[in-house]
Amino acid sequence: MLRRHLAALPAGPAEAGPLDVAPAALARRLRDALPRLYDHALRDELQALPDLLESRASGWDAIRRWRKAQREALLANRLAIPREAREGLDAAITARLGPWLPAAGAGPIGFYWPFKGEYDPRPLMHALHRQGVRLALPVVVAKAQPLVFREWWPGIRMAPGAWNIPAPAEGGPALPAALVVPLLGFDEQGYRLGYGGGYYDRTLAVWPERPLAIGVGHELARLETIQPQPHDIPMDMIVTEQRVIRASARPRR
Repeated sequence: MLRRHLAALPAGPAEAGPLDVAPAALARRLRDALPRLYDHALRDELQALPDLLESRASGWDAIRRWRKAQREALLANRLAIPREAREGLDAAITARLGPWLPAAGAGPIGFYWPFKGEYDPRPLMHALHRQGVRLALPVVVAKAQPLVFREWWPGIRMAPGAWNIPAPAEGGPALPAALVVPLLGFDEQGYRLGYGGGYYDRTLAVWPERPLAIGVGHELARLETIQPQPHDIPMDMIVTEQRVIRASARPRR
């Protein structure tokens, strides 16, 4: 019974997550207390717990190393795109992305400030603002914590945030009705590979209402799989310059 429940646990915490603990070490401490247990079946299962947890941790370490290598390659490929070509790709993404976004009055749309050759949504943001659509940008308030979104409009005071990415310097939190999420890599099931901080996964996991989540990136970022883990949250769709992918891993409401 205990082994069945453990099989459903994540293989490891989010890649820079808050659960920076050593579960196998904790299990060994539990095993040290086994002589005081009278339930022999439970005692036998607990005796096997450290090996089981160490096996799962080893598998997660291998996936984490694989993801690190993929990130480096994907980022290098993206940065190698000439500026003029990137502008053409961005225009194609904007044309495919726009029709999926909520209209004015549906709540703010969460965007992001582009970084390291990401799709640049700022022209679209300005166009939506002129149409009366409310917009928001993410703010990193603390490492390994969910993002906070603050409303944005042209001319609002900005301040350097994490990695010196500009973010609104003031304002209360906003809960987006839709979220446009940058990606380094993606697969056909709608899972995205980011920079490894786990911020968007944490944010989507704790919000009381799930917004429409749209990953955006270039077609060259496609992977066969990102090897998703239980803490990875798929997008509702992925938009590239070539197509819109309705994610198969996202349960339909």
